[in-house]
Amino acid sequence: QVVEDSASQGVQVIEHPDEIAKEDRSQAILVIRSHGVPESVIHTLNEEKIPFEDATCPFVKKIHKTVAEYSEKGYEIVIIGSAKHPEVQGILGWTKNGGTVVESKEDALLFKPSKEEKPICVVAQTTFNYKKFQELVEIFSKKGYDILAVNTICNATSTRQTEAESLAKDSDAMIVIGGTHSSNSRKLYEICKNQCENTFFIQTAEDLPDIPVSSFASLGITAGASTPNTIIQEVLKACQKQVSQNY
Repeated sequence: QVVEDSASQGVQVIEHPDEIAKEDRSQAILVIRSHGVPESVIHTLNEEKIPFEDATCPFVKKIHKTVAEYSEKGYEIVIIGSAKHPEVQGILGWTKNGGTVVESKEDALLFKPSKEEKPICVVAQTTFNYKKFQELVEIFSKKGYDILAVNTICNATSTRQTEAESLAKDSDAMIVIGGTHSSNSRKLYEICKNQCENTFFIQTAEDLPDIPVSSFASLGITAGASTPNTIIQEVLKACQKQVSQNY
């Protein structure tokens, strides 16, 4: 949502530095988003002398450093997360010989290292479900592999998931606000849905008319990490208005 908002204000959104016209490269200011990028992109920016601001999340940078270090030491890298997520794609780009992405129990059960005796370094997408991360690491451990599991899930993500789960347990209904392509928002939805059957996923207050807000005795609201505060406030006001109109 933040990226879409920036684009609407005239910011050009690109996937690779090659998309910047050569005549514009010395004047352009490129900003790397919080998900980070592969190491090869950083090399390109430096070689082409394209000015850039690195807004990669510090937690993500820590993962880049970890996988680079341990792949150099001969470890096989396993990333627990969503294979198509830009953060995971960026992490893969910092490994020496690539890595394996594991997203589900089935993936973990099917996984085999390239060499049986090779040690394995396991990291996680920063917004991954912490409980699911623990479960998948446990599967690797039971297989008897020599593993080093590094919990790289962001503290804020872990806290948000724990609090959302607790709120869902005590609510008759839950509303999760986030972008349809937001990984952490989707995971919040899954966590809440497991505790509260009446869990709804919305992007903005415009989605509220389809939800019978006033029919629930208690309503919990949570939002993904990248959801703008303005949207959260709009949803809160819309919920309050809908309730007041029915009393």
